Amino acid sequence: MDIYASTLSPAVDIGAGCYLLLIAVLSIVGNLLVVIMAFKNSSKMKPPELLSVNLAVTDLGAAVTMYPLAVASAWRHHWIGGDATCLYYGLAGFFFGVASIMNLTILAIVRFVVSLNLRSPREKIGWKKVKMLCIWIWVYALIWALFPVLGWGRYGPEPFGLSCSLAWGEMKQEGFSFVIAMFSFNLVMPSVIIICCYFGISMKLYFTYKMSTSNNYRVTSMVKLHRRLLIIAIMISVGFIGCWAPYGMVSLWSIFRDSSTIPPEVSLLPCMFAKSSTVYNPMIYYFFSRRFKREVKHMRRTCLTFNSRRVSDGTNDNGIYMVTAGINPKITARSSFSSLLNNCDFNRWVILVSFDGGQHK
Repeated sequence: MDIYASTLSPAVDIGAGCYLLLIAVLSIVGNLLVVIMAFKNSSKMKPPELLSVNLAVTDLGAAVTMYPLAVASAWRHHWIGGDATCLYYGLAGFFFGVASIMNLTILAIVRFVVSLNLRSPREKIGWKKVKMLCIWIWVYALIWALFPVLGWGRYGPEPFGLSCSLAWGEMKQEGFSFVIAMFSFNLVMPSVIIICCYFGISMKLYFTYKMSTSNNYRVTSMVKLHRRLLIIAIMISVGFIGCWAPYGMVSLWSIFRDSSTIPPEVSLLPCMFAKSSTVYNPMIYYFFSRRFKREVKHMRRTCLTFNSRRVSDGTNDNGIYMVTAGINPKITARSSFSSLLNNCDFNRWVILVSFDGGQHK
């Protein structure tokens, strides 16, 4: 029996290939835009925002290194390359998956640390610490991805034959300790940390808002902005964990029960759903970050019309990468009026505006 032959019908294989092609295109374009925007605005980035860029790099890496091989195999109705490419595909999928979940975990911890003193203008986490955290994420993911290669765990084809991952059904005895450790350290523990951190941030924002006076414009605006960033961060985390949860449950079923009892079409769906996790982050940024949407639209107009006119930065807008944001009503208001004066003709008018602590005089 050829373990790399598809157990699906040719029509399902073609449909799966088309789906993966669509996911690959959306993921590559979306995450590449996030990386381009990061490079374009690198001088304005705050240190914690590098973690969101790192998350985009993990999704982009998965889409580029894995999906083309999966699409070609689906359309061929047979896994291409045999054992060598199966090992490569399984290692790459596990590597980028662990890197993504740990990036989300570190991101939640960093946001919690930043939220401990919202009113402090001083950066609590500098560039050196963030770069070290990014390096730690990649090293941690690489170590876990190499364990099956070194003998603790095993990579193998999926039951439907068009993908490779951890060989869940073959680790019921000799690799059971690896499965328990993997789920504990790379799914359960990160999920608990993410939930606790975002719950702590929510409580911090709630009490900060309650303790502030009703006419304190700066604190109110700061709380509202961080609340919006919190919602987006939660959506990103829930999206990733939600995509991989069905696959995790099917994998556990393969360990404790006979995997042959699961129809190939049923085992295919969680795998396809998990691969869509690389698409959600850019989509969330686009629909919920006004600045990111504005710059993407400006880039599109520039490519179409070759117009290099610069778009306003929008100082009082949520950042592209949804990690930190600074609030300064004085600077914001002056920037707004400066932009107004630059775009309109006020030759006969003089506007004098003064601010004291965010209140008009």
